[in-house]
Amino acid sequence: MKYIARYPLLVAAIFFSLASGTLYLELKDLLPSGVLTVSVLDVGQGDAIFIETPQGNQILIDSGPSAHVLKQLQSRMSFFDNSIDVVMITHPDKDHIGGFRQIFDRYDIELVLESGVKVSTDIYKKVDSAITQEGSKRIFARRGMDIVLDIDVHLFILFPDRDVSGLDTNDGSIIAKLVYKNTSMMFMGDASDNIETYLVEQDDGLLDSDVLKVGHHGSKTSTSELFVDVVSPDVAVISAGKNNRYGHPHEDILRRFSERDIFVVGTYEEGTLVFESNGKLWVRK
Repeated sequence: MKYIARYPLLVAAIFFSLASGTLYLELKDLLPSGVLTVSVLDVGQGDAIFIETPQGNQILIDSGPSAHVLKQLQSRMSFFDNSIDVVMITHPDKDHIGGFRQIFDRYDIELVLESGVKVSTDIYKKVDSAITQEGSKRIFARRGMDIVLDIDVHLFILFPDRDVSGLDTNDGSIIAKLVYKNTSMMFMGDASDNIETYLVEQDDGLLDSDVLKVGHHGSKTSTSELFVDVVSPDVAVISAGKNNRYGHPHEDILRRFSERDIFVVGTYEEGTLVFESNGKLWVRK
């Protein structure tokens, strides 16, 4: 991983992030494309989002429920690329972490951002072991952190803002906002409407976003009217499996978006969804 930086060593960069809330990735030696790419991968009933910055830095948010994520990643990455700069585990439910064991086998991962939710499931123990074997640096994501992915590309952590080890896994989800110049996208994990309401109460102007990656696959327990109105997205993106047994996305959520003229697109209908930003506007590929 290429971190930096105001400091030449990885350990110093991580110390800086903990002290000031800012983490820098060193720009890779690639010609700038000027385009930020966000791929919401088709992993069935689950979440996996792959982000690549204009200079080629990469972050993977969650991994879906199974090793199927590898095929999806390989369609978005060069065959010769064997590393991902940052992995963010929004919360330790299987539909978000099920593919990580294989990802750590296939790719070099130097930094892992976690929520701090504690579980004792077999799948989490295997992922935890894979991270340990990889020797990845581990940091708890906390509100106020600014992960500088590239020039003008920031990932702002909005939640958790506390120790969430005792919370329900969904409500302990990492919530983050990706900003590239004048464009933005919000990632909700599986947070419920209780956490959404809390974020609205804490809002310091960061919630407004162009694109909303909808919480909990479009479940009716998330995406409250209040939250949608404050975020005011132009596009809502839902990651869910086709004909899934949970009935995601819920009809009430789809109606909520329709009433506000918010365009909705989902992996359950179109497969992997790719968005590009030049810093001024988003384009579907």
